[in-house]
Amino acid sequence: MWEALSQWPGAVAMRQSSTLYIFVNAGHILAIGLILGPVLALDARLLGFFRQVPLSVIGPYLANTARLGVALALVTGAALFSVRPADYIDNSAFLIKLCIVALAIANAVLINRGRGWRDATAGKDIAASLRVQAAASGALWIAALVAGRWIGFI
Repeated sequence: MWEALSQWPGAVAMRQSSTLYIFVNAGHILAIGLILGPVLALDARLLGFFRQVPLSVIGPYLANTARLGVALALVTGAALFSVRPADYIDNSAFLIKLCIVALAIANAVLINRGRGWRDATAGKDIAASLRVQAAASGALWIAALVAGRWIGFI
């Protein structure tokens, strides 16, 4: 299965063109920025920092920007994975990163679908449970970043 994936035309093209690989990799780094910047700013706001900034204004914007980042990261990450899938699947840091990202996305979905988020973006007080989720969010996304950097060292 991994060999078949590595023969996908996009994977072959990235192996044959260092320039294409660099652009896909840069797209992945851009995606990480589109996740971490908005998520950490939003988490900080939910944790009580920058109270003068209305959550009803920045919350949806930051959440939507992070969603765009996650979508781009999934597409570019899958493309990068396809270049050497057998190597990545044997890399413990890669597997840990996937687990952390899955937890971070699940946490984001729970936040987005929760009453605490709806109330907070409607101008009501931020629930303690939402603050806990925000703290977990920041920790998970930073852990995913660290695990991603760790991949190259294993």
